[in-house]
Amino acid sequence: MSVIEKEAFAIGSAVRVKASVLVYHHPDHRGQAFDIQGLEGQITAVLHEWQGRPISANYPYAVKFSPKFSAHLQASELEVLA
Repeated sequence: MSVIEKEAFAIGSAVRVKASVLVYHHPDHRGQAFDIQGLEGQITAVLHEWQGRPISANYPYAVKFSPKFSAHLQASELEVLA
């Protein structure tokens, strides 16, 4: 991961989903494909270590969109809101 990504996607950053991402766990569409492209949320966690050991998570950014919905995403799927 580059230094730019670490700075751009810090915990608390406001982000928007810029790519088409289908999820099946959205509370209003449970069990059905739902595209979250365009949704805005906040980074709640960046997963780079577990129990003090480094990990290489495929979807390291936990984003909370609403009180009932959050998802883990890749850096290529997100953009920072100004």
